Amino acid sequence: MDNQEVLEKLLLKLVYCDGIGITNKWKILNFAQKYAEIPLTLDVIRKRIQPTKNWGVFVESWLQTTPEWLEEKLKDQKFITYFSKEYPENLRHIADPPLVLFYEGDLKLLDYSTLAVVGARLATPYAYNVLYQLIPKLVTKKQVIVSGLAKGVDYYSHQLTIGFGGKTIGVVGCGLDLCYPKEVLPIFLEMKKNHLVLSEYPKNTAVKRHHFPMRNRIIAGISQGTCVIEAKERSGSLITAQLALEYGKEVFAIPGEIISGQSNGCHRLIQDGAKCVFQWQDILEELPNY
Repeated sequence: MDNQEVLEKLLLKLVYCDGIGITNKWKILNFAQKYAEIPLTLDVIRKRIQPTKNWGVFVESWLQTTPEWLEEKLKDQKFITYFSKEYPENLRHIADPPLVLFYEGDLKLLDYSTLAVVGARLATPYAYNVLYQLIPKLVTKKQVIVSGLAKGVDYYSHQLTIGFGGKTIGVVGCGLDLCYPKEVLPIFLEMKKNHLVLSEYPKNTAVKRHHFPMRNRIIAGISQGTCVIEAKERSGSLITAQLALEYGKEVFAIPGEIISGQSNGCHRLIQDGAKCVFQWQDILEELPNY
């Protein structure tokens, strides 16, 4: 077994290890890659990672994930790892990239020009009307629309893209055998079959609050630009936009009315340098592959 194969097996083992986060998992993987001759014992691992109150949880899951156990768990799942040639190149360069991308659908969509469209879960008719103006034009220009398969702006973005004959990618914060929220089930099933749904979490992984900002880094990472619609001051969509800026991607914001505060996050983005968008051309002229 060569070193690359050993690292791949370690990577898959770490995917199923609880009790530590992605940063510590990368510390373990990087140590194993750099010091291949040192046996990777639990004692060695403990000395190389940040202290964690869940060390006992990690030890239990580490011991549980034997090669046979992993083979059984992974046999009915499609995935690419960080070491796969199909792994998106732009994801390799973000902080703590996903170790694995589990997927259903057409993985080749990752090779196309992609635009993230995110915004309010409690979207107003204004958001839908804006998307109805933008999405059909973007679709005709061969843009693949990326979003988070949530309610509101995410759902409308996927729905309109499919309705106008385009392709779309959804990134979720749970295993691909689960649909959250349940209201998006019909489009979730359609996308798993004819588009692409991604997750860094294996099957049987439930939804947890901290999974959503983690998911957002993937949305921003695989997209050439991020467009925000109806984001409040403390919206999760602003996390995606901030990450996009950190990754050197284009960020676009749709202005809205100022009374309700529904778009105050978008207005703040514009003040901070995001491009103010009022027509579809405003987006395409900034994307590198257009």
